Amino acid sequence: MQSTRRNLPQLLGDARRWFEEGLLAALEAAGATPVSPTQAQLFAVLDDQGTTVSELARRMGVTRQTAHQAVHGLVATGLLQQVPDPASARQRLIRRTSEGERAHRQAGIILDRLEAQLAERIGQEAVDALRATLETPWGRPPSPSSE
Repeated sequence: MQSTRRNLPQLLGDARRWFEEGLLAALEAAGATPVSPTQAQLFAVLDDQGTTVSELARRMGVTRQTAHQAVHGLVATGLLQQVPDPASARQRLIRRTSEGERAHRQAGIILDRLEAQLAERIGQEAVDALRATLETPWGRPPSPSSE
């Protein structure tokens, strides 16, 4: 008999998709510029002062090409811009435009609402416990030699 118990990475992925789908639906309902889940994730890992495409790819866990495509889509919509990196003549930083900043603030408000809706469904105590657990440092992933 096969176990129906799902592993933690699957559950975390489902939780992330719940927020992502709620965010994208709310943005669409508000008439915001449509973005893909990958583009929304890119926005979430972008530093206020700007981030290189390579660093965005690392933070998102995607290839540099995937991050580059997401950036170019968002640049085309006017939500992001590329500017010279003062630390490197060869690199460019990706930053939010003023419209991108507005969209980022709007997304933050929507995510707060989604978290409040989650608290209504599962209880504030459960949401607080989930947040505390996920904010606790886990350390580096174990290496095969440490098993």
